[in-house]
Amino acid sequence: MRILLAVLALLGSALLAGAPAQAQQYMVRPGDVLRIEVLEDPGLNRSVIVAPDGRISMPLAGVFSASGRPLEAVQSELAQRLAGNFAVAPNVFVSLERLGEARATGGAPGKAASIGVFVMGEGAKSGRIDLAPNTTLLQAFAQMGGFSKFAATKRIQLRRVDRATGAEQIHTFNYDAMVKGETRSGLTTLMDGDVILVPQRRLFE
Repeated sequence: MRILLAVLALLGSALLAGAPAQAQQYMVRPGDVLRIEVLEDPGLNRSVIVAPDGRISMPLAGVFSASGRPLEAVQSELAQRLAGNFAVAPNVFVSLERLGEARATGGAPGKAASIGVFVMGEGAKSGRIDLAPNTTLLQAFAQMGGFSKFAATKRIQLRRVDRATGAEQIHTFNYDAMVKGETRSGLTTLMDGDVILVPQRRLFE
């Protein structure tokens, strides 16, 4: 009996020694870009950047912490937050789309590489522009090359989703007043996901 037990013990040790180590789970960090897909509502599919404070913002789900957590945990919480908006529990998938630049290049961890701001309407350049964190509204105007000759520069809109409620906030800015130094609103700091809407000038505007 003792011989049999000894043999079993040796076999167990050999199996443990030969088993591969369990893969360490990836932990999300600020600056990472996550890809979110909701099977039941493709309109919610998007790429989101993890903010410097470690949080992400998602319509219908609000703002919650993602940094320092595995992707599976972020996925689970997001599904729970969205559940109240669907008749049945939604199928949510969260994956790592891109490492934060600081991590990918060996720089200082926790620093976001850039923010994505979207320009619509009569800007000289439309679509997504990547800006450095803490870029101001006036600096963004310069980055996008100014405006077309049809732009209504006195009523430019900045549209921002409130991270706490998911509601959209609309702020109106007068570029002409910024140029004349009549307002300091051009120093407004932009955030990831902001939309700059430059409307078309009216007939006698």
